[in-house]
Amino acid sequence: MPHHALEITLTRPLSPAALHRAARLLPLAAKTPRRALRRLRHRLGTRLPIDVITTHYPDADHHVLLNVAFPSAVHAALTAQARRAAQTPERFVELALHRALAEHAYQETDRLDRAVRQLLAHTSPGYLLSAVGQALTRLPESPTP
Repeated sequence: MPHHALEITLTRPLSPAALHRAARLLPLAAKTPRRALRRLRHRLGTRLPIDVITTHYPDADHHVLLNVAFPSAVHAALTAQARRAAQTPERFVELALHRALAEHAYQETDRLDRAVRQLLAHTSPGYLLSAVGQALTRLPESPTP
């Protein structure tokens, strides 16, 4: 049976005793990442202040799955907006997240383009490329997009 690594983010304080009680409920093996997320939420959600659970590695479709616990008012608003868009709440949030990530990528690319153009106003493309290559070889770890 395959195992799926999950990551839990606790966003509120937790006592050591509460963490110990929750840890006794493991393991949570499931056949799919989605089931693993749901099972973890079901088994630990009442014992730990869990807001977000994610799969640690991408699934077969190269997606990292999220299981988010929204406050009831937020959930109701999302459900209403999803209904107006003729989508499930899950699909509505997924598409909104994709749009936000695409907008972030566009803004980051635009910011870098402006910075490179400003640098090119004061040097040649060859010198800039050489300097960028030299800087990249000195980084301990490059950020990933």
